[in-house]
Amino acid sequence: MSDKTITVLNLLDMDLKGHNSLNIRCLAGRSGLSREIKASDINRPGLALSGFYESFAFERVQVFGRGEYAYLKKLESENNIEPIRQFFTYEIPCAVFCQNLQPSETILSLAESSGVPILQSDLGSSEFSQRVIRVFSDIFAPRKTLHGVFVEVYGVGILLTGESGVGKSETALELIERGHRLVADDIVDIRCVNGNSILGQGANKLISHHMEIRGLGIINIAQLYGVGAIREQKEVQIVIKLETWDQTKVYDRIGTETHFMDMLGVKIPLIEIPVKPGRNLPIIIEAAAMNERLKTMGYYSAREFNQNILRWIESGEAQKAYYGSDDLY
Repeated sequence: MSDKTITVLNLLDMDLKGHNSLNIRCLAGRSGLSREIKASDINRPGLALSGFYESFAFERVQVFGRGEYAYLKKLESENNIEPIRQFFTYEIPCAVFCQNLQPSETILSLAESSGVPILQSDLGSSEFSQRVIRVFSDIFAPRKTLHGVFVEVYGVGILLTGESGVGKSETALELIERGHRLVADDIVDIRCVNGNSILGQGANKLISHHMEIRGLGIINIAQLYGVGAIREQKEVQIVIKLETWDQTKVYDRIGTETHFMDMLGVKIPLIEIPVKPGRNLPIIIEAAAMNERLKTMGYYSAREFNQNILRWIESGEAQKAYYGSDDLY
């Protein structure tokens, strides 16, 4: 169960489109629209309606499909409405009847008296369940706000981090000039979805596609470069930390070891890039993005280079290169 909650009214008012649209409307129990939804899962109440209310997940949204609806009809035909009455004694957030199934007047009356909102959707129960779980996973996902610039480079989500003034925004601006896209500048809101992926977006939609460039001020990326230069959200696939060049620090020059940054329990590849005059950071970041795409395809440049060197040493060619014929024993 999550600490975050939404109300049934919030669920009805959500502007969900495409594959996330729930197509729901309220039939009864409007007095309970302020009830809170605290769980990200749903419940099919068939077992509860049969009279078994032990471990009944009443705090979840209750979804009625054709099976549950047929059982309700059977109970009413037998004048056995006690299980239904008991069902509405629990603090249920709401009940959703799928496939445009119409609840009976008895159910609507019980819902009105108990303040349980009765919703209806034209989606099938399986499709509705998948969509509402997807919506809830997004709403109840663990969140965190980070300082950085989030860009999409060759389809790879890259989060640029580093101390203030190191050149994150300037680097991102050059990447946008080269045809890549901005997701968020300065304040990035990340959330963990499905426990294994991190999605990032602007913390505030009003300012997420604006950039602050020192000496220039605030610029609107969408207005300057068009809507093709921005994106609403993207999965974080690489974290690149920009830091001022330190002569005493040993930087990775081969790339065989992969470093990670923990984000909400998910390990994201971390690359540290030293910054100093003469280093073309946008080109380095583009190369990092393409190299990451190669890794997802199973090709590791540094690993192959290392294996080739080892094979070369073992073959005896290395001895011929460094020793003359008189030096061999």
